[in-house]
Amino acid sequence: MDDVSGPDLISDLPQSIIESILTRLPIRDAVRTSILSSKWRYKWSSLTQLVFDEKCVVLSSDRCDVEDSLVKFITRALFLHQGPIHKFQLTTNYLQCCPDIDQWLLFLSRNDIKELVLELGEGEWFRVPSCLFNCRKLTRLELFRCEFDPPPSFKGFLSLKSLNLHQVLISPEAIENLISSCPVLESLALSYFDCLSLTIRAPHLKYLCLEGEFKDICLENTPLLVAMSIAMYMTDDIAEHFEQSSGCNFNRFLGGVPHLERLIGHIYFTKYLSIGDDCGKVPITYNRLQVVELYQVSFEDMKEILVVLRLITNSPNLKELQISGSSNTLAAVEAPDLDFWERKCPSDCTFKKLRVVKMTDVSGVPHEMEFIKFLLANSPVLETVSISPCVYVIDGRVNMLIELLRFKRASAQAEIVFIPD
Repeated sequence: MDDVSGPDLISDLPQSIIESILTRLPIRDAVRTSILSSKWRYKWSSLTQLVFDEKCVVLSSDRCDVEDSLVKFITRALFLHQGPIHKFQLTTNYLQCCPDIDQWLLFLSRNDIKELVLELGEGEWFRVPSCLFNCRKLTRLELFRCEFDPPPSFKGFLSLKSLNLHQVLISPEAIENLISSCPVLESLALSYFDCLSLTIRAPHLKYLCLEGEFKDICLENTPLLVAMSIAMYMTDDIAEHFEQSSGCNFNRFLGGVPHLERLIGHIYFTKYLSIGDDCGKVPITYNRLQVVELYQVSFEDMKEILVVLRLITNSPNLKELQISGSSNTLAAVEAPDLDFWERKCPSDCTFKKLRVVKMTDVSGVPHEMEFIKFLLANSPVLETVSISPCVYVIDGRVNMLIELLRFKRASAQAEIVFIPD
């Protein structure tokens, strides 16, 4: 650039704009700008966001060479760096138990690190060093395949707003203490946890994502939650634990989230909510809940059906509803008990805002069809009801469609879209 005639407009840009440009480049290319001219030699070294992955080096069939090159690249980048580092992200399948990571984290703990992401691939688990717990200014922490053991002296991350732990080895007591000791935590994601009973106390939490083999979940102090996605996997031990449960899981989980706007419940979620004593009247109304997605709802289990009804009939502003079934056709046909709908459905129920309903894996069993009938009859602004039959339902698809078309519709605009494949 020094030899090119005319003004060097890019080099004379404000440092904040140059940093914005360099941040959008892969770190390898950002470092390479140092050869452009003397002005650019150290421009990259003041970047506050450093994102490293395997693209930083030339990949080869020799794993040791790749590991060595990657370690040298990251170490040199940190050694030459000037000023604070607000974000450090490492995504690699090569450095699971590399001792150099400990040194990098020690360096970062002394440089006002705010966002830390360690995404390590398959292999040995990386044990998080104690220096991480000295990163007092952390606002975001994401750990993948790590061992996480806070020392007794740890008092929490007082500035942490986002916490994502994926396949992290941590004791139940430690995870509960960690969550409760992050007073401004807004986003929490826990995935691939095994046999965990979890009580969440997070008064500023807004977004929650849970995935794993959870024995029990209690949202004890989460009044500001606006969105949650829950996937619960079942084992024999957990199934036995469920059978012995008392109390009301529905209220324990959804009884204190009045600001909820979006709810996604994956496998076994409605089953979990259905366990326990009869909850009676729902303690709150979900005035802000607009989107509900429930997967693998068992329409032969009356308690699961009641969970769905309790949820949607107490959500006056619901706009979108998506449900997938997992019915055992024979079991459901043998015991239809259709009087249930007259006994349990409020006669004055109206879904005044519901516009879109999507039903997938529909097997056409009586309670499933009655549920669709109930929605059509009580949704005056409904626009679309899409029905996708279960792959195992072949011969009965025509009869299912005929029955659907006979149902009374509260909305003249409601269109039934039958998706056979």
